[in-house]
Amino acid sequence: MRLTATSLADTHAIAAALAAGAAKGDVVLLQGEMGAGKTAFVQGYAAALGVDEPVTSPTFTLVHTYDTGRLVVHHADLYRLDRHGEIEDLALGELLDTGALLIEWGEVAGVEFPDSVLVELAPDADRDEARTIVLRPNGRRWAARWPGLLDEVAAWREAPC
Repeated sequence: MRLTATSLADTHAIAAALAAGAAKGDVVLLQGEMGAGKTAFVQGYAAALGVDEPVTSPTFTLVHTYDTGRLVVHHADLYRLDRHGEIEDLALGELLDTGALLIEWGEVAGVEFPDSVLVELAPDADRDEARTIVLRPNGRRWAARWPGLLDEVAAWREAPC
């Protein structure tokens, strides 16, 4: 599904719609070039779940964890990793027992998490803060929630993918 966010508030609102049904074991793989809005998306997701502290990219620490009281949000950034073995060494799958996992540069970890939703972000060259967001569900977990999510993001929907 292809969405158009015309502002940072729209990006946060789309992320909040995805977070509305968040549960332990959820995996959100974020991809897009530098500055595409991956961290902004995580900020909207985390805020919707009640995170009230600053959410920053864990580029150098690799994983930040935020406890919302309802659900733990794990935020990983794989930009600096260049080997599959390094991703395995992080044991990200173990984090799913305690909460949801959002992974920036997540396309490199997709094989590890076949039951996930891929969020592709691309900035609009002509409009600051505007971006195209494509959501692609993978696996049963996301297939079951997809119809409800379609309704939640209808205001930003361009056309089905």
